[in-house]
Amino acid sequence: MIDHVSIGVSDLKKAREFYDVVFLALSYVRVHDVEIPGQGMVAHGYGEAGSQARFWIGVPDKINPEANRAGGSHFAFEAKTRLEVDAFYLAAIRGGAKDNGAPGIRAHYHPNYYGAFAFDPDGNKIEACCHLPE
Repeated sequence: MIDHVSIGVSDLKKAREFYDVVFLALSYVRVHDVEIPGQGMVAHGYGEAGSQARFWIGVPDKINPEANRAGGSHFAFEAKTRLEVDAFYLAAIRGGAKDNGAPGIRAHYHPNYYGAFAFDPDGNKIEACCHLPE
């Protein structure tokens, strides 16, 4: 059900150093770094070696200030198909959520990353994503 979780941090370098050590105790490692041209390193993802990141840390205002105006935490739910991502987004908007990113490819994560983002009625950031090609 949960694809990944992200939390906001105020000092990315300090948080990276902390989680690099803490996750070793659980046999998890940093598996992905996100660098945005002109902004530098903005996020790091952790998981099992050779797998996708399931836990992310990042500086919210560097990643996307508008999308992260309510804070740095968000929950991404795993979708089996891109059609499920589309259905999730439509159901969320019809249910009273506010748009935080319509369904589409997010190639800065990886070439097949298809996701949709919303703020639920309480302002929590939620997402559905599919990692498979169309």
